[in-house]
Amino acid sequence: MRELKQANAQLQRELQSKDKALAEAAALLVLSKKYQVLFGGEDE
Repeated sequence: MRELKQANAQLQRELQSKDKALAEAAALLVLSKKYQVLFGGEDE
């Protein structure tokens, strides 16, 4: 039972980390789209 709790805690930490990474990627995508709108699609 202890091993299951530890495994669950580890999976929860991994999920939280991946969730943060996904939120960051989504924010960068939104900023990229706004940049393209503001500056006519010029990428640097």
